[in-house]
Amino acid sequence: MALKSLRELLDEFLTSLDTGSCITATRHFPSKPPRWAPFPSSLDPRLIDALKGRGVHQLYSHQARAFELAEKGHHLVVVTPTASGKTLCFNLPTLQALLQQPDARVLYLFPTKALAQDQLAELEELAKALPDLRMFTYDGDTPQDARRAVRARANLVLTNPDMLHSGILPHHTKWVNLFQNLRYVVIDELHAYRGVFGSHLADVLRRLRRICRHYGSSPQFIMASATIANPKELAERLTGENVEELAESGAPTGDKLFLCYNPPVVNPELGIRAPYLGEAARFATRFLKEKIATIVFAQSRLATEVLLSTIKNAVRDKVGDSGIVRGYRGGYLPNRRREVERGLRAGDVLGVVSTNALELGIDIGHLDTAVLAGYPGTIASLWQQAGRAGRRSARRRSGQEFFQAAPRHRFGKTSFSV
Repeated sequence: MALKSLRELLDEFLTSLDTGSCITATRHFPSKPPRWAPFPSSLDPRLIDALKGRGVHQLYSHQARAFELAEKGHHLVVVTPTASGKTLCFNLPTLQALLQQPDARVLYLFPTKALAQDQLAELEELAKALPDLRMFTYDGDTPQDARRAVRARANLVLTNPDMLHSGILPHHTKWVNLFQNLRYVVIDELHAYRGVFGSHLADVLRRLRRICRHYGSSPQFIMASATIANPKELAERLTGENVEELAESGAPTGDKLFLCYNPPVVNPELGIRAPYLGEAARFATRFLKEKIATIVFAQSRLATEVLLSTIKNAVRDKVGDSGIVRGYRGGYLPNRRREVERGLRAGDVLGVVSTNALELGIDIGHLDTAVLAGYPGTIASLWQQAGRAGRRSARRRSGQEFFQAAPRHRFGKTSFSV
């Protein structure tokens, strides 16, 4: 029997008596064409050749504008949608500095180790065509015997705020080359630094600036964030610097369909609805049976394992290979997480069930559909999780995405709406 396309499957959900009456809202976001800009005239020819070797022959307008502002010495925050190419907004000026100033150093801060590994893989692909770029991660997964080599050799260090706080700043005398020549500090996923975590990062960055002044450097901050209400204010409060905001994206967007689904009532007297995890598993299984690449987001590690077990059992019955569905969460060994990330990038993994560990900008581009089992808590997280699907339009079946938002309030093991 022929497989159904994503569009056909969504039409079935919308018109079915079983699911159509439970879809409480639909929103269609039409596609937008790209706005292009040529490579800046001051961009190093070696970097241009490396980009062309990766299939990048021109820039989006916001990428060119970000390079221009960074070149003028402005502190910068880039606030554009998911999959809009924010990575190049900070990679271009940092790689330019490393190519033209051999002694320069760059520090990248990511909120998760998985995101640092993903960005390192992207940088290493570019570095194959560029001379003398020494890029390493420095985090809890870095072996002890490798840390001395990173301190001595790296001109681009990828780490996270906790490691910067506990493993780098207190031992600044071992990082003299870094702090004496620190040219850029890149902070990705800026919107993640809110509340107590954001307050902690603000203090860490002030310590970083104080140590840099001690060693005679004054780094420039380039930040990237999901769409939030006050990115400029957040960036300035975190860094203590005047920051330019770049919020107008030149990247194209494909057609997206956003559906909100409320599980059916199973006990009208008590207002109890069907368990939302079971409904999420049912939709994900339906997508996977049609060979539609899917990511499912759960709100806890326990929910992730419950969903993973349910979906794998259902897929094993129909497809015969539950290995196409993998789990991803904190607590897995680093090698296991790296294996899942490689499988997602290569297309060997058809489905993944994850906590918010995969919410941030990791390239898992072959996925067509995102199923959100519960509201993640903030609008920024909602759009970040939704944006994990369809990041590479060439691999998309119909240009649409499906998102489920289930009730957040639960009574025992059963969900209900209020």
